[in-house]
Amino acid sequence: MQVLSIGQYVPADSVVHRLDPRTKLGAVALVTIALFSVGRFEAYLVLVALLALAVRSSRLPVRSVLRGIKAVGLILAITLAAHALRWGSVPEGVLHAGPLWLDPAGAVTGAFFALRIVLLVVVTSMLTLTTSPVALADGLERLMRPLALFQVPVGDIAMMLTIALRFIPTTAYEAEQIMLAQAARGARFDQGGPIKRARALVPVLVPLFVNLFRRADELAIAMEARCYASGRRRTRMNELAMRAVDWAVLGALVALCAGLALWM
Repeated sequence: MQVLSIGQYVPADSVVHRLDPRTKLGAVALVTIALFSVGRFEAYLVLVALLALAVRSSRLPVRSVLRGIKAVGLILAITLAAHALRWGSVPEGVLHAGPLWLDPAGAVTGAFFALRIVLLVVVTSMLTLTTSPVALADGLERLMRPLALFQVPVGDIAMMLTIALRFIPTTAYEAEQIMLAQAARGARFDQGGPIKRARALVPVLVPLFVNLFRRADELAIAMEARCYASGRRRTRMNELAMRAVDWAVLGALVALCAGLALWM
């Protein structure tokens, strides 16, 4: 739980929190497209400045926003190593350890892709940290409403996605509690090779899945008790409405991302 930010919501009174969830979903999509469209560090610096402004406007602790980066630390290390390290004949003037040597150009490329992963994690964390699960479900359902013309159950899909997102931190918390309980009984998860460590996780996975199935049954009973019916349109206490600031944010992001794609 100390390294997980995706799926958690931090309530606050900020400009970012008050934005329509559809605006924030569109912003995440635009930034993601921009991240995969540009190919220079200068464009990433612009996006870093944009995300820093969003974090400051959201009044969220910087530590909570950056916490998800630790969870992808292994992926970042593999990305850097795969691009920076070479095996074979060693060129002159490069760092090496036997036949293993460091490629400077590959290190730059690896840093570029690692920065892309970091920015993706930060922008996704910003979405979940500033948007409640209920608002996120409403936004997803509104965005997918045109698919209802083709008999697509948009309400059920939005509900399933929201429940899955909401239970990410819950599942991580339960896994952590089970591992602490097993460690208190003498289990060790940090000794031996990969196969031994994988076998040590079996006593964790079994009760974790049992708890997940039990929680799913309880959630289904609770939804039925509240007269939830699949495929029916539900009323809401707070109806979503795009304001002028939402359109302004989307318009500015579209212009920025288009400019970055053309310039970079």
